[in-house]
Amino acid sequence: MFHEQIDTIDALMAHYVAGSLPEPARVLIRSHLEMKLDNRSLVNALELLAGEALENTPEAAIADRKQRLAAIFSSISPDSEPQAARRPETALFPRALRALIGFEVEDVPWRRRLPGFKEYSLDMDGCEVRLMWIRPGRALPAHTHKGVELILVLDGAFNDARGHFGPGDISIADETVDHRPVAEKDRPCIAFAISDGPIRLTGSFRQMIGDLIG
Repeated sequence: MFHEQIDTIDALMAHYVAGSLPEPARVLIRSHLEMKLDNRSLVNALELLAGEALENTPEAAIADRKQRLAAIFSSISPDSEPQAARRPETALFPRALRALIGFEVEDVPWRRRLPGFKEYSLDMDGCEVRLMWIRPGRALPAHTHKGVELILVLDGAFNDARGHFGPGDISIADETVDHRPVAEKDRPCIAFAISDGPIRLTGSFRQMIGDLIG
C-alpha cells in the first residue's frame, strides 16, 4: 500500500529509489523505465544522491543539490543503460511486467467487464493489479479514487481532462482526480494499473446507463 501522498512523477520516482513502494508499483516503475528513457537519468541521479547522503551523518544535508543533480544528469547517457535492461522490440510487455504476471499480451486471460472493456486482475501486496484492454474510442465511466491508482500505458493511448497518456506514460490519480479516460480512436489502449483503494463512480445516471450498453 502507499503510505504517503504520491501526486507527481518526481515524487513517485523518489519513493521508488527509497524502496517505499509495494512490489507491483516497483514493477510498474521498472516497466516505465524500460519503455521510456526520460526518467532513467532522474532515477540514477537520485540513487547517487542517496548514496552520498548515506556517507554523511544523519544530520548532514546534501549541499548544492541542484548543482549536483545537474552534474550527474550531464554525465549519464541513456545509451549507457545495460543491454539486458532494454525492452525487446518484438515484445509488448516490458520484461519486469512479464516476470510479474508470467505471460505476454496474446496469452492474457481477459474477462469482459463492459462493452469494449476487458480486464485481467489479481490482488498482490495489498494492491489490486490489473491489465486493461479498451476498445478504440471507448470512454470509461467517470470516477474518482479512494486511494492511489497508477496506470502505465503499454500500447495505444487515452485522454482525459488532464491530457494525453501514450506508451510508457504513467497516470497518477487519487481522490483529487475525477476523470473519464477515453481511448484514442486509432487502436486499442492496453494498460497496466495498480491501486490500493476502490473507485467511486461520479457520472450521471444517464451516463452510467450508456456505459453499460456500450
